Amino acid sequence: MASNLARLVRRPAATCFLFRSYRHVRNLSYIAGPKTPMNLKPRREFIEFLPKDSPYRIWSRSFSSDNGEHFDAVVPFMGESITDGTLATFLKKPGDRVEVDEPIAQVETDKVTIDVASPEAGIIEKFVAKEGDTVMPGTKVAVITKSASTDTHVAPSEESDKGAPQPSPPVVKEAEKPKPKVEDVIKEKPKEASPAPTRASASEPQLPPKDRERRVPMGRLRKRVATRLKDSQNTYAMLTTFNEVDMTNLMKLRSDYKDAFVEKHGVKLGFMSGFVKAAVTGLQNQPIINAVIDGEDIIYRDYVDISVAVGTPKGLVVPVIRDADKMNFAEIEKEINTLAKKANNGTLSIDEMAGGSFTISNGGVYGSLLSTPIINPPQSAILGMHSIVSRPVVANGQVVPRPMMYIALTYDHRLIDGREAVFFLRRIKDVVEDPRRLLLDL
Repeated sequence: MASNLARLVRRPAATCFLFRSYRHVRNLSYIAGPKTPMNLKPRREFIEFLPKDSPYRIWSRSFSSDNGEHFDAVVPFMGESITDGTLATFLKKPGDRVEVDEPIAQVETDKVTIDVASPEAGIIEKFVAKEGDTVMPGTKVAVITKSASTDTHVAPSEESDKGAPQPSPPVVKEAEKPKPKVEDVIKEKPKEASPAPTRASASEPQLPPKDRERRVPMGRLRKRVATRLKDSQNTYAMLTTFNEVDMTNLMKLRSDYKDAFVEKHGVKLGFMSGFVKAAVTGLQNQPIINAVIDGEDIIYRDYVDISVAVGTPKGLVVPVIRDADKMNFAEIEKEINTLAKKANNGTLSIDEMAGGSFTISNGGVYGSLLSTPIINPPQSAILGMHSIVSRPVVANGQVVPRPMMYIALTYDHRLIDGREAVFFLRRIKDVVEDPRRLLLDL
């Protein structure tokens, strides 16, 4: 025992550490020299193993406190190409009860809206960030406590005197009020009356008052859409060509089989599935419209991913129907229905909007008669659908009313010539006016 103690004393230092979970490490001894008595009693004031600004200490405290009663709600990972977002709104208030993984706030990014969920069940003690702040993944938004705090929304002075009668302020009698000095009265001069405002001349424009205007910050999604559309106009040599489609046969097909279609597939038969199938055949007949310019090369896509433009209160989103060329009418209608619900609820993911080789925009649902859609980068063309209007049409030598729709194709004239664009629209017209062509592959 004496020899072991002697060897221990001859060492330059004897240090023992105690690890408690992944919190900071505490030193339990100090340097022992040849003539220094040994003392292995824990000493908190001695050397710490980790510096105070160690990232490991910060990481270990990111989600819980020392007593395990408090938890931090942080911004989750938002996607490969998204580095930050804007804290759009809080779904809860301080003092509200939340459950595990219950959304308490929403972060708006360039592409999607992401929920900030509660890591544990408890009470929201306070919000650390504010609405409108720019946040990144890992940013702390709120503090959740397992036990309800009794002093929530109560100021310290109010808490200490809560329930106690408040003394009224002392009444100062008129005789006790200090009288102004004579010098101060003499020095005080009467204020000069401000001149009356001059009447504006008749030539000056009369602008509306500012109190009748509202200024609100532009949302992340709206700014992103504005930037992409303007970049599209600045980059592409856009040209639009038009045609009209007689919707009689497609409307009759829908009317004859809509009940049986719903009964078997559980979804309504709409016009979008017919136009998606028509667009697929048009892209297969004119592959250049499904291609894109990349530098000095042309990339031809051997797949057909149709993007469908959906208008939401926060802005325009374009979810993608993957491998539309391999889907039937029912599968297309189900996918469109699912994506439209997610778009309106703000639950679309990045993967559901990434890519796409061709876009269809249906402005007819809002009553648009005719428009020139803008290309969705980095695609090369977009098809615009419009409202169905009964118009007089010459059929078999007679003028008859028919349900007609204008369709428009905006394309990048650097890559696509007018010939291919017109042939593509003719293919759309032929398939929609006679859907039997899809069955016979004509």
